[in-house]
Amino acid sequence: MDIKTAAALHRLRLASIPEAISFPALLIFGTGFRLAFDYDALVMPLGLIHGILFIAYVVLLLDVWNRAKWPFKRAAYFFLLAIVPFGGLYGDRVLRREEEAGVIAARARKEGVINA
Repeated sequence: MDIKTAAALHRLRLASIPEAISFPALLIFGTGFRLAFDYDALVMPLGLIHGILFIAYVVLLLDVWNRAKWPFKRAAYFFLLAIVPFGGLYGDRVLRREEEAGVIAARARKEGVINA
C-alpha cells in the first residue's frame, strides 16, 4: 500500500466516527425532542451537521475506492455502514485493521524482509 492510499484510508477512518455518531444524535435528540416535547429547534442544526459529515464520508469513501482499487461490493458495504446507526464505528475497526496491515507490509518491504 502506498502512502497516498494509506492517507486516504486514515482520512476515511477519521470521518467515520463523527458520521457514525451524528446520525443517532439526529434521531435521538432532533427527532426525539420534536416528537416528545414539540421542540424542533435541534433538527435543523443536527441535520446540517449530519449532512455535511455524511457527504464528507461519501467523498472520502470514493477517494479510497479509487486509490485502493476496491471492488464495488466493498465500497457499497462501507456505504451501507454509513447508513446504519453506529455502523461507522464497526467500519472504523475494519479500516484500522486494514491500515495496520498495510503499514506492517510497507515496513517489511522497506526492510527487505518479504516481497509483499
